Amino acid sequence: MRYFVTGATGFIGKRLVKKLLQRKGAVVYCLVRPGSSDKVKALREFCNASAARLVPVVGDLTTPKLGVSSSDLKHLNGQIDHFYHLAAIYDLGAEAEQQIAVNIDGTRNTVQLAQALQAGHFHHVSSIAAAGLYEGVFREDMFDEAENYQHPYFMTKHESEKIVRQECKLPWSVYRPAMVVGDSQTGEMDKIDGPYYFFKLIQRMRQLLPPWMPSIGLEGGRINIVPVDFVVDALAVISHQKDITSKCYHLVDPVGYRVGDVLDIFSKAAHAPKMNLFVNAALLGFIPRSVTKGLMALAPVRRVRNAILTDLGLPQDMLTFVNYPTRFDCRETLAALKGSGVHCPNLKDYAWRLWDYWERHLDPALHIDHTLKGTVAGKVVLITGGSSGIGLAAAHKFAEAGAITLICGRDQDKLDAACAEANAKGYCFIAYAVDIADQQACEAFVQRVTQEHGGADFLVNNAGRSIRRAIESSYDRFHDYERTMQLNYFGSLRVTMGFLPGMVAKHKGHVVNISSIGVLTNAPRFSAYVASKAALDAWTRCASSEFADQGISFTTINMPLVRTPMIAPTGLYNNVPTLSPKEAADMIAQACIFKPVRIATRLGIFGQLLHALVPRVAQITMNTTFRMFADSTAAKGAKPGDKPPKQKLSAEAVALQQMMQGIHF
Repeated sequence: MRYFVTGATGFIGKRLVKKLLQRKGAVVYCLVRPGSSDKVKALREFCNASAARLVPVVGDLTTPKLGVSSSDLKHLNGQIDHFYHLAAIYDLGAEAEQQIAVNIDGTRNTVQLAQALQAGHFHHVSSIAAAGLYEGVFREDMFDEAENYQHPYFMTKHESEKIVRQECKLPWSVYRPAMVVGDSQTGEMDKIDGPYYFFKLIQRMRQLLPPWMPSIGLEGGRINIVPVDFVVDALAVISHQKDITSKCYHLVDPVGYRVGDVLDIFSKAAHAPKMNLFVNAALLGFIPRSVTKGLMALAPVRRVRNAILTDLGLPQDMLTFVNYPTRFDCRETLAALKGSGVHCPNLKDYAWRLWDYWERHLDPALHIDHTLKGTVAGKVVLITGGSSGIGLAAAHKFAEAGAITLICGRDQDKLDAACAEANAKGYCFIAYAVDIADQQACEAFVQRVTQEHGGADFLVNNAGRSIRRAIESSYDRFHDYERTMQLNYFGSLRVTMGFLPGMVAKHKGHVVNISSIGVLTNAPRFSAYVASKAALDAWTRCASSEFADQGISFTTINMPLVRTPMIAPTGLYNNVPTLSPKEAADMIAQACIFKPVRIATRLGIFGQLLHALVPRVAQITMNTTFRMFADSTAAKGAKPGDKPPKQKLSAEAVALQQMMQGIHF
């Protein structure tokens, strides 16, 4: 058998060529563009085929008869038993002119070539998109019934199939694959398309929520998905059968799924939260078009919509097809495949392979420089409270990555020790002794940094103080609230607002504010500390809105409990899981690399949801823990150096600690 294949180097094409070459004595001629010798070499290696069995034919889809030379036309005339046309644009977002040139004009030119070669049979690989947005079941013997195919992708698929039906004088067959995904055995896929567009959303949910937490999904129309190996196997089997002339075959999954089912299947494959509640996207259809058009005419609405779609990697037209209304009958295909052993596998059985391959090879995040060095090398990074604890650990990470690392603190001796430690490791810190709670000292510090370094590219507001004391023990200690607010809130604001004008002038800058998990959980005994951090959180939300269009971004880290000198006075914390300063520094590095709006632990998010959904239950829960754990010895008035008394925990407290093993406060 001798075959001619267009699109032979494509995702489906190369697998079809490999399948055809498995037939005894088969020779495949494949259309390639001028100068594509590398693709031919790669295709031969993929198929393990010799030059004699896999022969390139130079041509171009946009040229009559594909621009094949007269010598090749003469040589191949009457020699081709089967001509497969797979070359096309399979991209919803491609320009209309490009789709017309390749899908429509390209098909006409291909039919001309096949007829000039007097090929035995012409096989046109179309798409279920040729049916348009048909309401109901679209059968394999239907074509003219297609409707609502104004979109360029749908229109060009329909029109290219029409050319085959009306202009091809050879025996022909049409194959309409459903949405083609990766290989059901390996998961291999060459691009992000179809359901893959939702993988980023599923990944985000997995990062934010535990897998056991119920979540809300999007319900819509039916979506038909088939793995590429099924398409190739079915195509190879059916195209070699008799009595297939002028017939169409739907290479689809006989089951089919609703959009919500597909999202849930992939969520399970990704170990993301299960979608228990679905919002039906069909409800959007009740919104009058005039209202939708009016809203989209507003620049802020367009910006929000575009930002969400871009952030999730969704194409602009994706939401248009969420309510896909068409189902596909495939009885002719099932009859043709009967006894061949070829059948469409269940999506539930291979979804995990698709997910695994995407996350390892196709996730857009893999192709971005996510190293700290690539983010901060040569940039000015300022860390307040950088002489010890979290700040010092973060300073080491940034300096190792090549950043111009500035640290500030009140204690000159600690700053000197930190600089000596950095020098011993082969890099350096630039230290400034300053109390940012003092307005005049802070202003002088900002001016000096601006003069000497041109401001800060990355600002980490880490300096802070924490007080763990019940309100009933603080009636005569109002100064605790004042000094905590003075440093945690006003101090951070003084530094940030001092450097913002420079960031605005450069149209870039990132601010990381170290907040607390307590802001999300409203932790008792931390009213002074949590209130100061909550104020900073609120200010940050306002600022991020004001500077969103000026290239300046903000990240709030609701930091869990970290084992630093700050928590040392509370002996209770010796019994609960905590992060190390290095682990906390990793969170700060991630904030600078990815620049998310917020970084929080799952426990923190759960606490926030609890307070939002069932506030009374949240209050009872937190009150129980409040009564369960006593004030620290320091809060009770112990002097520095006093030996802390042994704290005996109640049975309930011990049980709670055991329950929370591995969960960082």
